Amino acid sequence: MATIFTRIINGEIPALKVYEDADTLAFLDIAPASPGHTLVICKNEVATLTELSDAQLLATARTTQRVAAAIQQALQPDGINIMQNNGAAAGQTVFHYHVHIIPRWTDDGVMQFWEHKSLSQAEFTEIVAKISRAL
Repeated sequence: MATIFTRIINGEIPALKVYEDADTLAFLDIAPASPGHTLVICKNEVATLTELSDAQLLATARTTQRVAAAIQQALQPDGINIMQNNGAAAGQTVFHYHVHIIPRWTDDGVMQFWEHKSLSQAEFTEIVAKISRAL
């Protein structure tokens, strides 16, 4: 059965996309740790980092770097966490390789295992527009 991310790639489930190319897709996390929390996924359905080909890893890393720079420019956080979980014990809940880009602000209260923030559709839309313009 296809993962939720494969269903997003195939257009079966909507996503708030901030970037897409032939190999990767970046979109806002619908249960964000902070405003601008973005997921970068490999378009091939590969579960973990260790299963990626060199080309897939390179493509995902390049997109992660590019989107993180856009988030830094667009949202001006005090810092950014780049997080990637492999396996259930590490907190992976969708078994399709993905990287979390989490903007951080001083004293934002976000921990490695975060409490989800509730954002309005208007806030999501504003964040997508800012990041997309920065790209």
